[in-house]
Amino acid sequence: MLMFLFLVLALAVVVGAVTLAVVGGGESAPLQDAAPERLQDPLPAGRPLHGTDVESLRFPVAPRGYRMADVDDALSRLAAELGERDARIADLQSALAGARAVRPRPDEPGPEDGR
Repeated sequence: MLMFLFLVLALAVVVGAVTLAVVGGGESAPLQDAAPERLQDPLPAGRPLHGTDVESLRFPVAPRGYRMADVDDALSRLAAELGERDARIADLQSALAGARAVRPRPDEPGPEDGR
């Protein structure tokens, strides 16, 4: 009988402690949700991107994978810079082709030769 009363008293203490912890959490509210991990300035804004910037890019993991907005922003930036570089390369190649077309060959007489 003594063991039964001890078990009932222990059960009452545990139930009371759990109830107090859940309902009366003191003056503070229940724990707040943790702030989601955000991408912290992954790509430098003041200079063009380098291969090492892309290699070091790591996206924080969200509950369902990666944060789509962070990945979309990074991919948009990469696409824009690659497009600018492609356009610049095309301009330089056309300028080089034009310069090669205008330049006289060494075996052809130039305007300074007077022929």
